[in-house]
Amino acid sequence: MSDMYPYYPLFGKRMVSKEQILTCPPQHQDRQPGFEYMMNPLPISENPDYKGSGKLAGKVAIISGGDSGIGRAAALAFAKEGARLSIVYLNEDRDAEWTKRRIEALGGESILIRADLKNPQSSKSAVARTVKKFGRLDIVVNNCAVQYVRNSLLDISDEQLMTTFQTNIFSYFYLTREALPHLKPGSSIINTASVTAYRGSKNLIDYSATKGAVVSFTRALSQNLIDRGIRVNAVAPGPIWTPLIPATFTEENVGIFGSDMPIKRPGQPFELAPAYVYLASDDSGYVSGQTLHVGGGEMVES
Repeated sequence: MSDMYPYYPLFGKRMVSKEQILTCPPQHQDRQPGFEYMMNPLPISENPDYKGSGKLAGKVAIISGGDSGIGRAAALAFAKEGARLSIVYLNEDRDAEWTKRRIEALGGESILIRADLKNPQSSKSAVARTVKKFGRLDIVVNNCAVQYVRNSLLDISDEQLMTTFQTNIFSYFYLTREALPHLKPGSSIINTASVTAYRGSKNLIDYSATKGAVVSFTRALSQNLIDRGIRVNAVAPGPIWTPLIPATFTEENVGIFGSDMPIKRPGQPFELAPAYVYLASDDSGYVSGQTLHVGGGEMVES
């Protein structure tokens, strides 16, 4: 992979050059959290050189926002490691179907659950369907999110505030709460936080606040569940090329997205997948309450 980065689209295989992922062409989508199939270039969800070794064999994972972006990348890596998957998504049917097909092509098994996790009943139904299908639940990945650029706190409406908190942190409570009765010693809960939890973002005030809440939720829940043998950790991505980016920023800002990182480019979803595998597997059996930073070389205070 020295000169070319592979990507597996819906049909066939094509190659994406390094140059294509160093910058993101200006683009914008008028909806949250965005459609991956509309992005140019498409995010790279899978490293074909990654070979599974059965680290998650026999386990079942539920992933919110698993249709695309970081959630899809984690799902594909989990499938390679032997996990069966429940992919929960809002309304991105085309992206979700692609993810399911790719999991099946890898020899894995998955179900798709279309649900609005802002509603606590949706989490109840999603977990029930997962356990009915697979007979167990071992891994919870809370990953769904939205974000809205606003120049001032005065520009954040009550409706936006509720949507952001309901999606980015309330859903994590709801899904985890429904999953807990099914989790056993050795189970793992992984929350997607963000670098904004640590350094803030002046135009993403409510989003940053929710990601700070995710970090505190992770730490507190870890302490609460440690005696049950259930580990709770988080991953804090930096600027990653996912559908949320063109759905959030202006065309001009998308065009320079990630270029200010020490690595000088945005990250790709597949570059986070091993962090999720590590936290889901027994490799991290002595790790709980922690946040792994995957941020392109940016240093943050934990």
